[in-house]
Amino acid sequence: MDFEKARQLVDGELEKYPFSRSPAELYEPVRYILSLGGKRMRPALTLMACSVFSDAVHQAVKPALAFEVFHNFTLLHDDLMDNSAVRRGKETVHEKWNPNVAILSGDVMSILSYRILAESDDQYLKELLHLFNATAMQVCEGQQWDMNFETRMEVSVEEYLKMIELKTAVLVAACLKAGAITGGADPLGSDLMYEFGRNLGIAFQIRDDYLDVFGDPKIFGKKIGNDILTNKKTFLLIKALELSKGKMKKELTGWLSGHDHNPHDKVRSVTEIFASLKIDRISSGLAATHYDKAVQYLERIDTPPERKAALADFARDMMQREK
Repeated sequence: MDFEKARQLVDGELEKYPFSRSPAELYEPVRYILSLGGKRMRPALTLMACSVFSDAVHQAVKPALAFEVFHNFTLLHDDLMDNSAVRRGKETVHEKWNPNVAILSGDVMSILSYRILAESDDQYLKELLHLFNATAMQVCEGQQWDMNFETRMEVSVEEYLKMIELKTAVLVAACLKAGAITGGADPLGSDLMYEFGRNLGIAFQIRDDYLDVFGDPKIFGKKIGNDILTNKKTFLLIKALELSKGKMKKELTGWLSGHDHNPHDKVRSVTEIFASLKIDRISSGLAATHYDKAVQYLERIDTPPERKAALADFARDMMQREK
């Protein structure tokens, strides 16, 4: 199953799912955040992974929807913690309603995700629940590490990689493993699929950090340089702080202190420092390393190459993306 077909299947199933309980003030934000769309990458990957092992892709639909609802719950709460005003070009839930609504509607989405997961086939449910629980805790741990980094000047590359593994990559990995489980994969096949997703998720986030600085704003779809303006501890900034010396290090740390800098000047100057240190090449190289690892894990899965072709194509396209 290719990505577009999987994405369309997910959208169709989400539209059929009833999110119309009362009170409306609780469930309307749920329908709203899910209606904003997005790539549907994670649930689509669940279906695609299932199709590597079996044609019975319907077995993966409930886990796919559960992970998508859970993912959107995390976005709803992340937006509130980050005080973000826009999500996918629309008002965030806490802006459109209020913070209390965002908290409570996010809570019910978390519960709904478990309710949907519980509708999975009984033969897979115990393993799926174990995977789902472990992943949910890891995502929360990753978010806390990301928040901790906001108040720290020094963050190591190793700490950053662990943070994005927990906050981003493990969810991608779990979605793929859930697909493998419901496709009847043996334990080795499921674990290889998980490692494919974990490394792909890390590469995806590194690429995302890169595009926020060096992407084309006309293609990227949002304002370039937001990570710089917010002093976000991305790989690019962490590596620049590690490699810069003397006057350049002083200039870089100067841009990170205070809040009265001209935004345009700050983005331009910090980007120039990144470029002079060749951080763009280093970042691309690290993303490529994890992409290569992901492909190696996918190749080790003992199924015909044609069954893995759609996932291989997706991984390649993701690494070449400009938005």
